[in-house]
Amino acid sequence: MPSLVTSPPRDLQHSTTDPAGKMSDKVSFQRGGNLKSQLQHRSPHSIHTEGLCFEEMSQWSHSLERLLSSKYGLKIFQAFLKTEFSDENIEFWMVCEDYKKIRSSFRMSSRAKKIFKRYIQAEAVREINIDHKTRDLIRGNMKAPTTMCFDDAQRIVYGLMERDSYPRFLKSDIYRALLDSTSELSKI
Repeated sequence: MPSLVTSPPRDLQHSTTDPAGKMSDKVSFQRGGNLKSQLQHRSPHSIHTEGLCFEEMSQWSHSLERLLSSKYGLKIFQAFLKTEFSDENIEFWMVCEDYKKIRSSFRMSSRAKKIFKRYIQAEAVREINIDHKTRDLIRGNMKAPTTMCFDDAQRIVYGLMERDSYPRFLKSDIYRALLDSTSELSKI
């Protein structure tokens, strides 16, 4: 599983996280909105963001790791997951990546409790799809949280995205429209 720098949800960010890492309005999409129609109403030039090119986008189809290691790929994949109401998976994965950077045991304990409450516990607001055994293991890890206490759940979520969401993303109108628009722009 790759380890990447990403931005977690605001309520789980710590003071060293840069809140300016938000997606620009050029690739910003509303949760549950019709992304396909939003893309169709934009010209290829308005979809294109600075630094996003056909070569980079075509690399996204090689692996989920490559997609998530791309600044724009991560944001666009996240927008796609929002349209499918399954963005809790990428959100949890990003929060775990940020959590692993914490060095203060007090901050780690505090953040672990928030992550557990938001994603792991039964009936959590953003509950991820993990098995009971993993949930119990993490509950036990909460007694003395370490940087690795969410690794099993993160691996499960990454696997779910890799097997399920990622292939759908590659076949989606969103990805195809962006790939076509950057392809057209590269010919200019």
